[in-house]
Formats: sequence, structure tokens, C-alpha cells
Amino acid sequence: MLHTRIIDSKDNKLSILEAESFISSSKFGASIFFTGTVRNQNNNQSVVGITYDSHDELVKKSFKEIYNEADQKLNIHDKAVFIEHAKGYLNIGEISIIIAVACKHRDNAYVLSRYIIEEIKKRSPIWKKEHYNNNESKWLKGNPILYEKS
Repeated sequence: MLHTRIIDSKDNKLSILEAESFISSSKFGASIFFTGTVRNQNNNQSVVGITYDSHDELVKKSFKEIYNEADQKLNIHDKAVFIEHAKGYLNIGEISIIIAVACKHRDNAYVLSRYIIEEIKKRSPIWKKEHYNNNESKWLKGNPILYEKS
């Protein structure tokens, strides 16, 4: 069971309640909620906000691939996964990503949650531009997108 979405920050905010509702089931004994938030410091600079940009269709495709790979690589078949990422300008403290997972057992939930965020950081075409106190902005260096050969 998978839910993925890119949320335009001008129109909406990411919601833990929606994530909780999606993964809630009596067949799962463990739920993990990961949120990434905009922090006020990076590389010794005072950050006032971040603009996220993405290639939405490729991002959603990467989320689905990561979800499906969990079956083979992690041997976690029975799961619920909710992934939403923000797009647009976010202030300090606002949520940029929510990953919620539910599995039968806690060890699987922890492993799956960590796997998903690490793979998203490596593979999903999401870019961020930091905005600083001095009115300067800078796009941050990302990771090259990795494609596995079929």
C-alpha cells in the first residue's frame, strides 16, 4: 500500500494526520513517522528559508521504485508507506518531507523508513535553494541521479 504526492507549498502543507490515517491498520504492529524540517543553519550560514523544486513525475516514479525495491532488497512485503514532499518556499521549521511506514514488526519499520529516506536523498530529482539572512540565496549541490541497469 503506497501513497505518494508532491505538495505545492502555495496551496497546501504536509500533514502528519493524513500520513497517520493512511498507514493506520490493525494488521500492523509498528508505525514510524519521519519528518524533515527546514533548519536555521547550514554550513555556518544562517538560513531563513528554503525553496524546493522537483521534477514531479520523476520524483513520484522514484518513490514507487524505492517502495517496490523494499520487497526484494529488504524482504519487507506487507507494509504501508506514505511519502509526501513539499515544493516551493518553506520557512524555518516547516515540514519538507513526511515518510510514514507501518509494518507488522518494529525492526522492519525502522529499516524500511531509513531505507526510504536514504534512497530518496540519493535518487529523487529534488533540488533545494537556501535563502540566507543577508538576502543571498544559493542552490545546494545535490547527488547525481543514479539509475540501475535493467
